[in-house]
Amino acid sequence: MAVSLRYLWPLLLCSPCLLIQIPDELMEPPVITEQSPRRLVVFPTDDISLKCEASGKPEVQFRWTRDGVHFKPKEELGVTVHQALHSGSFTIIGNNSNFAQRFQGTYRCFASNKLGTAMSHEIQLMAEGAPKWPKETVKPVEVEEGESVILPCHPPPSAEPLRIYWMNSKILHIKQDERVTMGQNGNLYFANVLTSDNHSDYICHAHFPGTRTIIQKEPIDLRVKATNSMIDRKPRLLFPTNSSSHLVALQGQPLVLECIAEGFGPMPADRVTYQNHNKTLQLLNVMEEDDGEYRCLAENSLGSDRHTYYVTVEAAPYWLHKPQSHLYGPGETVRLDCQVQGRPQPEVTWRINGIPVEDLAKDQKYRIQRGALILSNVQPSDTMVTQCEARNRHGLLLANAYIYVVQLPAKILTPDNETYMAVEGSTAYLLCKAFGAPVPSVQWLDKEGKTVLQDERFFPYTNGTLGIRDLQANDTGHYFCQAANDQNNVTVVANLQVKGQVIPPPLPIVGKDGRLVIHSLDYSDQGNYSCVAGTELDVVESRAELLVVGSPGPVPQPELSDRHLLKQSQVRLSWSPADDHNAPIEKYDIEFEDKEMAPQEWYSLGKVPGNQTSTTLKLSPYVHYTFRVTAINKYGPGEPSPASETVVTPEAAPEKNPVDVKGEGNETSNMVITWKPLRWMDWNAPQVQYRVQWRPQGTRGTWQEQIVSDPFLVVSNTSTFVPYEIKVQAVNSQGKGPEPQITIGYSGEDYPQASPELEGIKILNSSAVLVRWWPVDPAQVKGHLRGYNVTYWWEGSQRKHSKRHAHKGHVLVPANTTSAILGGLRPYSSYHLEVQAFNGRGLGPAELEATANSLPLLAVDDGDKEQLSFDLPDPELRMHNLTNLSPHLRYRFQLQATTKEGPGEAIVREGGTMALSGTPDFGNISAMAGENYSVVSWVPKEGQCNFGFQIWFKALGDEKMSPHLPPQYVSYNQSSYTQWDLQPDTDYEIHLLKERVLLKMAVKTNGTGRVRLPPAGFATEGWFIGFISAIILLLLVLLILCFIKRSKGGKYSVKDKEDTQVDSEARPMKDETFGEYSDNEEKAFGSSQPSLNGDIKPLGSDDSLADYGGSVDVQFNEDGSFIGQYSGKKEKEAAGGNDSSGAASPINPAGALE
Repeated sequence: MAVSLRYLWPLLLCSPCLLIQIPDELMEPPVITEQSPRRLVVFPTDDISLKCEASGKPEVQFRWTRDGVHFKPKEELGVTVHQALHSGSFTIIGNNSNFAQRFQGTYRCFASNKLGTAMSHEIQLMAEGAPKWPKETVKPVEVEEGESVILPCHPPPSAEPLRIYWMNSKILHIKQDERVTMGQNGNLYFANVLTSDNHSDYICHAHFPGTRTIIQKEPIDLRVKATNSMIDRKPRLLFPTNSSSHLVALQGQPLVLECIAEGFGPMPADRVTYQNHNKTLQLLNVMEEDDGEYRCLAENSLGSDRHTYYVTVEAAPYWLHKPQSHLYGPGETVRLDCQVQGRPQPEVTWRINGIPVEDLAKDQKYRIQRGALILSNVQPSDTMVTQCEARNRHGLLLANAYIYVVQLPAKILTPDNETYMAVEGSTAYLLCKAFGAPVPSVQWLDKEGKTVLQDERFFPYTNGTLGIRDLQANDTGHYFCQAANDQNNVTVVANLQVKGQVIPPPLPIVGKDGRLVIHSLDYSDQGNYSCVAGTELDVVESRAELLVVGSPGPVPQPELSDRHLLKQSQVRLSWSPADDHNAPIEKYDIEFEDKEMAPQEWYSLGKVPGNQTSTTLKLSPYVHYTFRVTAINKYGPGEPSPASETVVTPEAAPEKNPVDVKGEGNETSNMVITWKPLRWMDWNAPQVQYRVQWRPQGTRGTWQEQIVSDPFLVVSNTSTFVPYEIKVQAVNSQGKGPEPQITIGYSGEDYPQASPELEGIKILNSSAVLVRWWPVDPAQVKGHLRGYNVTYWWEGSQRKHSKRHAHKGHVLVPANTTSAILGGLRPYSSYHLEVQAFNGRGLGPAELEATANSLPLLAVDDGDKEQLSFDLPDPELRMHNLTNLSPHLRYRFQLQATTKEGPGEAIVREGGTMALSGTPDFGNISAMAGENYSVVSWVPKEGQCNFGFQIWFKALGDEKMSPHLPPQYVSYNQSSYTQWDLQPDTDYEIHLLKERVLLKMAVKTNGTGRVRLPPAGFATEGWFIGFISAIILLLLVLLILCFIKRSKGGKYSVKDKEDTQVDSEARPMKDETFGEYSDNEEKAFGSSQPSLNGDIKPLGSDDSLADYGGSVDVQFNEDGSFIGQYSGKKEKEAAGGNDSSGAASPINPAGALE
């Protein structure tokens, strides 16, 4: 991992010490931070990508060599080079299928600045063609039953490991057992054939992972002739065919030895073989002690055959001591050790700034001694980057190490005036961590300026710490640490306070009644206790055993073993049993911490039984594992063990893909693909990215794809509400995750384009009607149909002197419902109603109707009084129920009979409804939610007085991101309430309030929530759009003024003027000017016809439908009614042209059904 030099230097000079900020004006030698692997195989149509990145200050310059010759990829003919900024990496894109073979060779990258040159390791680039099986004529293989046979495979050679499979023409694997075996060379061996082996379709398949291709050999026809004369015979080795072989095994790599025999009879069970039906011996992680002789023996009752493998273990170079980069002060001596081992012994060479030392001028300042590079009395001009390279026939090692000679003033990193507390008799440690170049000298002084080291109890450490043993009370005081070099000297003070020792707890107390009381019981108190009572004549004694029980003690530090299993992401963890504290240990909990990714956070790997003290752990790739073990008994878990040493598992391709993949648009022309990102422990590498693929559903076209780091991707320029197939795959530096599942997502929705058609309206009672409509055409929804919105408002009645404004109510129903009951209506009244379909985008156009009710009417207030006015046509009627009265008002009732001669004398009485008391009954209350709204509905209880209350939606979680929603006033008889302007994918708590909280509910909205998109440019800012609009408007005004001035100005004859007027009058109605005016009126009124006489009525009425557009901003007034705030279509079309979500056409005005 690349670490900025300014934070690395303090670690190099004084260890341990704190990080400090190095001045920015200091330069940094180049350090290679990333490079391509040592071996890179490309295929004919592959792009060639060579990576070389380095840090340094001033900026690093890069150059490349190929086979030791300077290489400039931009100067190569017939190729296109994409070079990364501030990097030496480049990609070559060819224009033919064989261009990759032109660039085979050994590459090396050099990164340089004023302080030196760093060098990458050698990168061997190999180009491999498309695999092809050589043309051959495969003859049938004829054998008698019982004979052995070998079916050859001989696949084409490849630089990458390939896989061999034997199958038949039905793509079924050839079954292998002790008799039939595939060797490591791919051949299929039959120890003895049976008539059931007679087939004509033995096919060898070769899988080439690099090109992702599988090729197959021509089928082999195996013909087995039946015989009655099969004779038992002694075994004979089919592979190897000679008596002995000499092999070279590479240290740290697996070794596979193979013996395949022919003949009859079972193999002996005690042979040292492990795989492939006892035909293959495999040694994992070959060590030096594995060097020697291995013998393979095949035998039956008639004889035996054997083969001897002579194995020589060799090793690629590996580090014993790797040279490290350091910071030095002037005058110091530098020694860089480069010690390697390998078999055969590697050859070690040194370079300075990428140039071999033997090619440099002889300089007495540096010398090479026993593999180490030594420089004496270094100065700032000696700053350089050195390279140590070791190689043998099995590999190569390279290390870059810089020598940076700087002058920095002394600085003490320990805080000043630090206070240390200790007890008498103990040892105190006062810290003084210093930094500088040259390395400063540190001394400790007392308050009189004298050194404290005269007292033998005081002793210094090389890192500047002062130790004081056998502390005394008079050691309390101030101590001064002074650090100095040739630049300056600095001092800090340390305060030491010595306290007296803690008094031990009291001993057990024996009471007068003979009871023994032990305070602050500890595990050390357990044991056998005796109580002795005696007189002058007799003595009696009673014994008791005290057991102190509790949770287990800490487990000793666990140990790691079987490290060779790390390549398989496994390791063995062992520990010693913990003290059970007199309660058997039931289990051990094994936890791990990754100090790189999640320090101080421990995760459980599982539990093992309490009688087990070791286990093999299955690990994840690329995790810095530190383990601890905790013992658990019936009293609970004990203290965890000390942490184990850290092990790092190797990197690997991801094993999982993201989940919760969704595709939803937040605009009409895009689709936002989101997913739940992988946890860091599933990355399997230092970083993880996501390969997102998409294509329209139902097509078999190519997948569009993009690799991103954030857990979302915005796909732009899509059609409205189109289904897409989506795949999201995790990728890292080691490869791709498993093939992801396909998820169906949709691009952005538009407003519905059609309104539901009313089926009919049925009056249920004096205050309710049933509305039915036909379902809207799904093709016209332009999105997911979320439901229907029924809006209704009072139009008129036979009330007396009513001045109340009409307010709007509404009912929301689910998408699968095509009817709604409108309750709480005024008797004997006319109502307008609209039915609109809505999706996640919003409301569609409305179907407008009206209904009438001929039952008794409750009129509205006249001044500050309410009046009832209705007729009772039945002269025999003696009782009538009044509904929809206010529970908080007192009423005066007047009843008078009427004949054809006129009304009689009125009877007047006063009265009122029952007052609201107790807890209201909301009946079957429920809440449903959409993407930006929620509907709360309830069933009013029969006989329950009407009352008002408040509904408050409170966002849970990230409240700062959600706007504040004030409580809204609602009527009990309203039976439902809809809250708009909610945030998608958000949890809300619903409060029903009336002097106190009546009820609480919870609901969660749909959708994907906020997606943080990349910030738009200034061209999309409101101030910029307003500024441009103002300029355009000003230009239009100037042009009009100029046109008017030109029309009125100038000199012309009266005849010309008259001719002009005649022409103007004779011009047809499709005059350009009039046509333009008509076009504007069409834009203002949708599909309505413009008035030719100019008698256009203004659309300023509060209830006029012509004011309503398709963009609906739904709000509620205090009584919960539905208020529509509409934007005119004229403004909308002037801003955005023809919008598919336009307003309802004014040619369908609201008609009152009286």
